[in-house]
Amino acid sequence: MTTEALLAACGVEDQVLWRKLGRRRLETAHRAGDLDLQEALKRAHPSLVWNLWLPLLTVLERRLGEGPPVLIGLNGPVGAGKSTLAQVLRALAAQAGIHLAIASIDDAYLPWEERQKVLTGNPFGVGRVPPGSHGSDVFTTALGQWRQGGLLRLPRFDKTLRGGEGDRCGWSEQRADAVLLEGWLLGCRPIPQDQLTAMVHAQGGASGLGLSEAEVDWLPRWNQALGDYGPLWEHLDTLWILRPVDWTCPRRWRLQAEAQQRRRYPGSGLTPANVEALVRASLGSLPPSLYQDPLLGKAEGVALIDRQRRCPWSGTGAEAPSALAQLSLSSSTSAIG
Repeated sequence: MTTEALLAACGVEDQVLWRKLGRRRLETAHRAGDLDLQEALKRAHPSLVWNLWLPLLTVLERRLGEGPPVLIGLNGPVGAGKSTLAQVLRALAAQAGIHLAIASIDDAYLPWEERQKVLTGNPFGVGRVPPGSHGSDVFTTALGQWRQGGLLRLPRFDKTLRGGEGDRCGWSEQRADAVLLEGWLLGCRPIPQDQLTAMVHAQGGASGLGLSEAEVDWLPRWNQALGDYGPLWEHLDTLWILRPVDWTCPRRWRLQAEAQQRRRYPGSGLTPANVEALVRASLGSLPPSLYQDPLLGKAEGVALIDRQRRCPWSGTGAEAPSALAQLSLSSSTSAIG
């Protein structure tokens, strides 16, 4: 369910009228000629539509009314449905005359040669994902120029290049009223080193976090690299979080997505072993109990996503910790192992 507090934070004064207008918007979307949008609405569970998509659209419109441009940050793990949400939100915004650009932190990945140097010897054996593998300064500069009235010019990244390691593949350039920036580490901040050591110890060390000793040894490096993203996070006007009901979900979601990709395009997609390494890198380089959970209270909106990608609850960031406790949801990363 969507909490009254979230709708109030979104600027909704009459929630009955808001739902009536929401139904009208969805009816218009179903009649429109956008087949991708129609298919997404058909596949989506109603809880996603009412607890996440429409509240976020309301926030976008309210903030644009206060004065463009607007940058929305969306934090969520791999497979949580960030891309689908972005696709639907862009289409619904277009119906309201809003040009919403979609950007992913993945497009900020460093060129292949630079990433090899940064990630050499990392304990996950991956060529992308952990903090430090992005050139966040490129996005920071681009968004700064866009805020000054310029075009939004961002790099593009193709994950199929370099034998699946991926590489930059050019640039995109467009005008936009607003931007949705999504990524699994969006908004995460570094922890002071002495506090990090104490927090790891309090979590039970490597075994408590579900990590190997080598992976724990690399935590300070990932933590330090996270500091480079701060100037980019400062551009965010609002932060929303997709929080899985437990941290076994991202692996399940990503494996399902890759299986569908291989069925649709035989010979494409990642192997299960590669998927495992990438998901583990996202959960292990920034353990959620250390980095994601503290972020909840800083979010304007939080949506809990279950294993079937339904949204049983959404609310404000201030409400999220107690909602998680009531639902007995564990934030442990023991599922990493």
